[in-house]
Amino acid sequence: MKVKQLWFFLVFIVSIFLLSGCWSKKELTDLAIVAALGIDKNEEGRYVGTMQIINPGNVASGLQGGGGNQGPPVSVVTGTGNTIAELSRNTSRKLSRRLYYAHTNLVVISEDLAKKESISNILDPLERDAQFRNTAILVIAQEKKASDIVKVLTAIDKIPSNKVIKTLKITEKTWGENIAVNVQEAIETLVSPGKELVVSGFRLNGDVTKGTKTENTQQTEPSSALYAGSLAIFKNGKLTAWIDGEAARGSLFLLDKLKASAIAVKWKGKEEAILYELIRQKTKVSAKMEKGTPRVTIEVHAEGNLGEVRVQTDTKNPDVLLNIEKAIEKEIKKEINLAVKQAQEYKADIFGFGDALHRTNPKDWKKMKANWNDVYFPEVKTEIVVDAFVRRTGLRNNPHQVNK
Repeated sequence: MKVKQLWFFLVFIVSIFLLSGCWSKKELTDLAIVAALGIDKNEEGRYVGTMQIINPGNVASGLQGGGGNQGPPVSVVTGTGNTIAELSRNTSRKLSRRLYYAHTNLVVISEDLAKKESISNILDPLERDAQFRNTAILVIAQEKKASDIVKVLTAIDKIPSNKVIKTLKITEKTWGENIAVNVQEAIETLVSPGKELVVSGFRLNGDVTKGTKTENTQQTEPSSALYAGSLAIFKNGKLTAWIDGEAARGSLFLLDKLKASAIAVKWKGKEEAILYELIRQKTKVSAKMEKGTPRVTIEVHAEGNLGEVRVQTDTKNPDVLLNIEKAIEKEIKKEINLAVKQAQEYKADIFGFGDALHRTNPKDWKKMKANWNDVYFPEVKTEIVVDAFVRRTGLRNNPHQVNK
């Protein structure tokens, strides 16, 4: 018994020396927590990084309903460098704290930089950094510098980066013309054969200078506001075009990323007479070779409710509902066709048609791979099959009849 106790005591003593303790601890007061990173290029060709740094004390006082004299919830610091890693290290000369990227949830790249240089050069160092989270959302500053987007203060969401991310995710869920793409997803698409990258843009409305002041958050209608923009189409890592409206929604249909939307349908000769509230959809894309030419089949299953009926219609009648569903199917097919035509015009396969062909016909794909975007993709024939179903017509079967 004494021998067992002695062995237990020895193991306990040895374990004490093996424990690592808090050797890697990081004090909050020693860290500059970066919420967003904006990347531009200056006239000298050097990268310009704009970091949105959280002021913890001001964020907490704002959430607790403190007085209106507290400072802004975030501060902004900029740095330059010939590489992304260099600009980050050069920025340390302006700070009394160490830049900490573990909580960075937004990366903004300027439109000008995205057009001139492959964004893989920017994403590569971010992915290599063990501290940086690959779940950070990636957006393009549409018609603005990335620094302009990062600097603007927002009213409802105290931290501006959260405002951008929440706006993207909400519009993706409710409207369907934007998509939230994180750094990891962007990298996977860039290295994927037969598929090009598509990323949401973000716009700034108003004066940038006024947007950087705390007064911007204390107005019922801010002087400067951030809002979701168009979809950016990339080719070989570079921004090549923007799409929006029905083409953008058609693109999300094809990408199987559309979660909800409101689709206006022509009925009885009147434009936008019926509003179809899409609640779920499923898209399947398949490719095959037909007489030496690639052919793509797109199957869409949509389900939704009637949100608005602006003409006299008997929605209780099954035959009427069937015809409404056919009209909805026609509209969805039109939007998908529009998206395909625009992508083919820009010679950028953002839908992964090449990827689908790679899976089904690897030998043919090997021959087409090098010239897929420029030669084969613009000539791809598509067959679109849409099956739309009206789940509910709402609390009212027939619209109000106005007699005059």
